[in-house]
Amino acid sequence: MKKAVSITSMASVSPLGKTSEEIWENYLNPKHHLSKGNFQENEAFAGFLPKKLAEEVERLRAENANFRYVDKSVLFAVFAAREATKKAGWENDRNIGINIGSSRGATELFEKYHKSFLENGKAETLASPTTTLGNISSWVGQDLETTGPEFSHSVTCSTGLHAVVNGIAWIQAGLSEKFLVGGSEAALTSFTMAQMKAMKIYASEDLDYPCQALNLDKSRNSMVLGEGAGMLCMEAGNAENTIAKITGMGYATEKLKHSVSISANGDCMQKSMKMAMAGKDPSRIDVVVTHTPGTIKGDLAETNAIKEVFGKDLPAITCNKWKIGHTFAASGNLSLEMAILMLQHQQFIPVPFSDFDKVPQKLENILVNAVGFGGNAVSILISK
Repeated sequence: MKKAVSITSMASVSPLGKTSEEIWENYLNPKHHLSKGNFQENEAFAGFLPKKLAEEVERLRAENANFRYVDKSVLFAVFAAREATKKAGWENDRNIGINIGSSRGATELFEKYHKSFLENGKAETLASPTTTLGNISSWVGQDLETTGPEFSHSVTCSTGLHAVVNGIAWIQAGLSEKFLVGGSEAALTSFTMAQMKAMKIYASEDLDYPCQALNLDKSRNSMVLGEGAGMLCMEAGNAENTIAKITGMGYATEKLKHSVSISANGDCMQKSMKMAMAGKDPSRIDVVVTHTPGTIKGDLAETNAIKEVFGKDLPAITCNKWKIGHTFAASGNLSLEMAILMLQHQQFIPVPFSDFDKVPQKLENILVNAVGFGGNAVSILISK
């Protein structure tokens, strides 16, 4: 890291709730927050926002006429971005950058408008402007009345951590002092669910913990989808209100054999973790928060990568997808939130059924991973 980058706030909406206190309390409780939903009369587990929070987010449509026809992924982002900038004390700041990504974008609206087109033979007026991926950062910028750069992107499931990398790059280049970054995903639709099931990676067993992320003994894939958004406010230098420092970042891509493949030893994750640590002694890393989506090959590849990087002296290993599901683009940001909360409270959150049972004696440096279709990985190192 050429220049210091501080995280001055974090905010989210997820199955765990919205406030830091509520989210931490739910992390301390070993129960999961997945429930069954009907997707075209097919039941499946998913991580939904709590009912009251979902209703609160939906009230944005009544509050602002511009939000009446936007996708829920935009509403999630606006809701979390307001809270993040408020916590950071940015209410009066306008010259901030915004990079919020999404893997699927306006999923619900796109499916709705496409269905209408097939039935009626013509597109509805708002079909195009409300389904472009750039809607998320643009609407957040409109809501916050910012004047800095606004851009969105999609790098599959590592999108949210790629946003962090982008924000770091702008700050270290001296092009912006402050950047709001994040990921937002609202893809709990019947068609998305059918796509995951077609790949035979979705949870099909009614277990105490439907998503078996970090259980390396599972005999079936157990990925479960979730919805939510996670936002971080980042600033150049050592800010007085810093809640965590970004002390390393890494990214890598590996050559694919097919569109959803990953090497057995997670080559891209090995490279991204080593780059993020930048020569630091591996023994200084107290925890790795993994991407591990609950699939047999995905979980094993990442844990193999961690073993290759750290050798016999492994750090503590944990994740949150067993608790909230896989939120695609937002997953890396919600993993970062978990890491920040662990640093703040100096308490490790384990996976209740995982064989990785090491509990760290201290919490100073936590490495967070994300990886997505396309063989791309990102690792972010945060420190107390």
